[in-house]
Amino acid sequence: MKLKDLLKEVEVVRVIGDTDIEICDIVYDSRKEIGLGCLFVALSGVRFDGHDYLCEAVEKGAAAIVVEKEEKAFEQEKKNVTVIVVKETRKALAYLSAEYFGHPERKLTTIGITGTKGKTTTAYMVYSVLTHAGIHTGLIGTIETRIGNERITSSNTTPISYLLYQYFDQMVKAGCTCVVMEVSSQGLMQYRVGGILFDYAVLTNIEPDHIGPGEHASFEEYMECKGKLFHSCKMAIVNTDDAHWKTVLAGADCPMRTYGTKKENDWYAQDIKLHASDGSLAVEYYLGGRADMQIRVNVPGKFTVYNSMTAAAICLELGISKEIIKEALLNAKVRGRVETVSVSDRFTVMVDYAHNAMSLKSLLTTIREYNPKRLICLFGCGGNRSRDRRFEMGEISSTYADLTVVTTDNPRFEEPAAIMEDIITGVKRADGKYIAIADREEAIRYCIENAKDGDVIIVAGKGHEDYQEIKGVKYHMDDREMILACRENL
Repeated sequence: MKLKDLLKEVEVVRVIGDTDIEICDIVYDSRKEIGLGCLFVALSGVRFDGHDYLCEAVEKGAAAIVVEKEEKAFEQEKKNVTVIVVKETRKALAYLSAEYFGHPERKLTTIGITGTKGKTTTAYMVYSVLTHAGIHTGLIGTIETRIGNERITSSNTTPISYLLYQYFDQMVKAGCTCVVMEVSSQGLMQYRVGGILFDYAVLTNIEPDHIGPGEHASFEEYMECKGKLFHSCKMAIVNTDDAHWKTVLAGADCPMRTYGTKKENDWYAQDIKLHASDGSLAVEYYLGGRADMQIRVNVPGKFTVYNSMTAAAICLELGISKEIIKEALLNAKVRGRVETVSVSDRFTVMVDYAHNAMSLKSLLTTIREYNPKRLICLFGCGGNRSRDRRFEMGEISSTYADLTVVTTDNPRFEEPAAIMEDIITGVKRADGKYIAIADREEAIRYCIENAKDGDVIIVAGKGHEDYQEIKGVKYHMDDREMILACRENL
């Protein structure tokens, strides 16, 4: 493809050289193979700066380079390479990628889901309904990307733009007509979804999160980033029970549908009932407004009402029948999201990804409504992350659980004992009982071997993850496997 064609929608500041040249590929990572005739896009990052590898890219045969640091352009002027200067290379990469792959997103019905929590579960529920309806659908999110029968483990909730458009292209070639994806605040801030006009943009909720070094400077910035999604969509579907939804959607002029628990919404949930039996927990409710249907989901909690209501609203907008929606939602499950692991009909064991104070509070207060004999919460916190999160999670667990079991998560480059001590500091801010067991497998075994009839055990923090990261090395560790191993000794 000609470079001048790739640049059609890119905001170019200056061009040095010829744009009437053939480009065989786009490369944005110096660690990847830089081939003869490629276009190298220099991305500025926290740890690495692609501008430091421009000479290497040119030496390896790059036909053109894209930079945002203009002083770097002058260094390459006399090297028989075309230099494209732009304001932001990440934004340029998105538009270059869209053009390179022939705008595959325009051949798909695109559903983007953003929010602090509920994105993954809602995306899987939508995916379940659409596939149950016979619609070939792609899925992109925190856990994985699904293209037909292929499953690709995710590194980021929202992939970098080149990879995202490549996935779209593969989905179209695989016969998909729809894609549902999670859209993170980082993905919006870094233009990973740049160039996409979503058919549907969804806000699940918004609360302070991802605030700190390398993330967002403030809650206001976090909300502003989330709001970018609604400036690039044809229809917004919004949870108006959230206190900050108007701030997030400020300035957006797209048509809007609303959902929540109030009757003035387009869809509203009423008559919510919780069910508990034989070690399993479920929820049932009436969905009114633009729908008139009874929904039951075999996943516990009122947050399941919101997630499934969102999924139902999206699918109803897409013209899916009520019966198909009901059937698909009945047994919709997501790995590591309030996932029941069958151990005993005397007590319940659940795995969940809750890894911040808000999600942990939501989970524990929800499960508390099922009136368990005891609510036991096992969790650790990740290393090289905000210490405040540890204090907050410790206090939340101590407040809402009958017993907190403090253990390890991904210590990364910190000492596990120091992380656990921070959690315990938070635990002591409230009155709950606690025990500290550093070995996560041993901690899980302790909970299950000492479980009483009617207990609910929450194994929180890692969810779908099947590894533990220690000093840069990932070791296999899966909460589900460790839980099931305990079942054999009951």
